[in-house]
Amino acid sequence: MEIFAETERLILREILPSDDKGMFELDSDKEVHKYLGNKPIETIVQSREMIELIRQQYIQNGIGRWAVIEKSSNVFIGWAGLKLNIETRNNHIYYYDVGYRLIKRYWGKGFATEAAIPSLKYGFERLELNEIYGTADINNLASRKILEKIGLKYVETFDYTESQQCVWMRITKGEWNKIKQESF
Repeated sequence: MEIFAETERLILREILPSDDKGMFELDSDKEVHKYLGNKPIETIVQSREMIELIRQQYIQNGIGRWAVIEKSSNVFIGWAGLKLNIETRNNHIYYYDVGYRLIKRYWGKGFATEAAIPSLKYGFERLELNEIYGTADINNLASRKILEKIGLKYVETFDYTESQQCVWMRITKGEWNKIKQESF
């Protein structure tokens, strides 16, 4: 099991097959999926398939979302990290985005921000990326606030689907280096 980062309260490690129950709790919650197309999963088999997909991304792309583990309880509370997007979105292809998704009872505690910061650090310092993107549904103000808090800047609004608009945000390596010196 590879640990990618640790913070004061969190361990960020590879997602494992044994995370299936936590992943099911996360992705079967309708509120968690409110801004994600309203399609929560219905079976634990679906969570296992998602875990396998993420683990395949580790192999194929060298990166994928990480399990977020609360140190004090050693419990899976969600996922965060970078993903290499290999399909076109908003006229971009082969770009890295930062993302996070937490089990509802862990919302509002700063965990998403705490997990996203080392994700950016990993991208800029280990992967030597020049820029990282983030997206959020235009109505998901909490997610957009997290992206802004970690330094991403609004670029534009785009049609994610015919019925869903999202904000497109970005941070460059130069912006990260400046923020890192001032804030982190």
